[in-house]
Amino acid sequence: MAQFLPKTEAPEPAEVKVGFDLNDKNEYCSGTLSFQHGQIFVQNGSEAPRRYSLTNVSEIVQRTFSGCSTLELVPQNHAEDFSDSIMLCRFSMSKLNEMGEFCKVINHYIETGETTSIPPEVLRVCPKCGRSYAKGLEVCLFCVDRGYVLRHTLDLVRPYVGKLLFASLLITVASLLSAIVPVFNARLVDTYLNSTALSSSEIVAGVVRCAAAIGLIQSVSVIFRIISQRRANRISCAMSDDLRKRLYDKIQRLSLTSISKKTSGDLMKRVTNDTETVRNFITNQGLYAVEKAISFLAVLIILISISPWLTLLVLAPAPIVLFAIYKFWSTIRIRYNRQWRCESRVNSVLHDIVKGIRVIKSFGTEKREIAKFDALCKRLCKVCVSNEQFWAMIFPYLTFVMGIGEFLVLYFGGRAVIEGGMKTGQLLEFTLYLVYIYQPLRWASTLPRRLGEFTTSLIKIFEILDEKSENNDLIDPNADFVPGDIEFSNVRFGYKTYETVLKDIDLHVDKGKMIGLVGHSGAGKSTLINLILRLYETDSGKITLNGVDIRTIPQEVYRKHTAVVFQETFLFMGTIYDNIAYARPDAHPSEIIAAAKAANAHGFIMDLPDGYNTLIGEDGHNLSGGERQRISIARAVLRNPDLLILDEATSALDPETEQSIQEALAKLVKGRTTFAIAHRLATLKNADTLVVIDKGRIAETGTHNELVAKNGIYAKLVKAQRQTAKLTK
Repeated sequence: MAQFLPKTEAPEPAEVKVGFDLNDKNEYCSGTLSFQHGQIFVQNGSEAPRRYSLTNVSEIVQRTFSGCSTLELVPQNHAEDFSDSIMLCRFSMSKLNEMGEFCKVINHYIETGETTSIPPEVLRVCPKCGRSYAKGLEVCLFCVDRGYVLRHTLDLVRPYVGKLLFASLLITVASLLSAIVPVFNARLVDTYLNSTALSSSEIVAGVVRCAAAIGLIQSVSVIFRIISQRRANRISCAMSDDLRKRLYDKIQRLSLTSISKKTSGDLMKRVTNDTETVRNFITNQGLYAVEKAISFLAVLIILISISPWLTLLVLAPAPIVLFAIYKFWSTIRIRYNRQWRCESRVNSVLHDIVKGIRVIKSFGTEKREIAKFDALCKRLCKVCVSNEQFWAMIFPYLTFVMGIGEFLVLYFGGRAVIEGGMKTGQLLEFTLYLVYIYQPLRWASTLPRRLGEFTTSLIKIFEILDEKSENNDLIDPNADFVPGDIEFSNVRFGYKTYETVLKDIDLHVDKGKMIGLVGHSGAGKSTLINLILRLYETDSGKITLNGVDIRTIPQEVYRKHTAVVFQETFLFMGTIYDNIAYARPDAHPSEIIAAAKAANAHGFIMDLPDGYNTLIGEDGHNLSGGERQRISIARAVLRNPDLLILDEATSALDPETEQSIQEALAKLVKGRTTFAIAHRLATLKNADTLVVIDKGRIAETGTHNELVAKNGIYAKLVKAQRQTAKLTK
């Protein structure tokens, strides 16, 4: 979790508290449900709290009805229709997720006796202000530690500070040079145009000199501005490029748990759009911050030297404008937060539509998807228009209030000239300097709008950069992958601490043996594979390789010795050759062809017009499912791994092709430790050991014949598949 999340004290695991919003009469209320020391307390407003013990309770269930749901305690030896259950509270559908997590915590306590808390990111509610997190974020945009964001931003900019300050210095010099122009204008009026002592030729010569000086100053100023802008663009591009690389690198290193909480479109938007927002702000706002500040102070000193009391009139409206900006700041943040959420939603839906275009066309739902995307775009347009209208309404008022000082200067300054207290040239010089004094103030008045976008993008970027990876190597960087026996010792794992998927897994696998994982869908087979691959880390217990905890082996080293063929085959954009060579980019072409032959892929590849140089479209959609899977198998063959994972490796193949693939896999698994998952149990007959997983536990182990003889879970699965095969015939 990012370091800039709200700094609130986390609740003790001994107490879990959620809220419900309906009473027994289905009327809205404000109730609290808490769990502590094996007891549940129900508090509805000012009513006396009710207390329920979990001593003789088998589980807590959530029952959904029309328009509302209830939370009920189910006693041990309960009736089949749950007529003897005890209702704790009612709640609306808006509380469904919160109550679901509460149920999991209670049921986990009933099963294990352990009390766990519900993390704020699971409830997606800020523990400080109670606002819901924006979709894709696990931090409240209103309660973040602004000081940390500022410090982190300075750390981000620090390598470029020198170059950025130099660019700011150049543009500051350009502004100060331009600020000299009103001096020549005043001299032009008072010394030459209003002079009666000079001849016409002297006046013309003086005017020419003033014009030449003004032209020279403006030319030099423009040159400085061009150089400054070019350097600033170069710096901002380098900074955004570095930021994109850091984000992409961090996303690659995040665990699947972290990545699965965010959509692909959201991650893409952070890497592209948000870094571009940061770049634009630094180029267009950060560059001018120093220049505006110095120019404002310099011109302010000049104005005071000309007329202190007129200067006071100029600055009189400034406090009003600053106060208005301060008051509107929270509104601006809310509005641009809403706009960002709409943009993220549009990007996510667009990504899904493009990704699933074949499904959309297959079901003929183009009009429905067009309507859905059109509705999202209209909503985004409505939010953007609302924001622009809000700003278009506020900014002119701020500009007008700021310009009141100019009207006061013209009135009182004009009277001073008429009464002889000020020269015409001095008033002209003073009014010309008003442009230089109001420009920084007007720039500052638009800053909150840009700052709101900039801050939102930074928070989203820092959330990724600061997130701690859940897959961390233990302190033993010298450990290496040494092929050997794999052993699971009392392994427990859950995607949430109170939602255990694998329980008390004890398993010993001899080196070079093939293990078949069998079980119903959702039993935990793929989760076990993910733990072996270190895509997730165990909650307790450990997995050892040749007696060494696999967490002590650096992940990069560990995965060089593993290969996997997933059920959902993924191919990259590029040629067939590139996709097979992905396992070993330095492989010789003969090795790639040999791998393709071993996977029975060489034949269909050579039938293609461009052979191995055939370009594969996104996800390999121009190939059949069986062809894609054979390329994936060839990729695993080329890897030549010590540890091989087969997750439904032949699920997309016809029987004839499957037989040839099984022959290729039989050669591939020899001498390698192999874990294979298959729903067609016949494909696992040759496994050295079959492991049956049921409800997260190892239910049975043995060979095919041994398990059939036991007449247990595996035997029932075999009988069910044989019956299905007969019906199919």
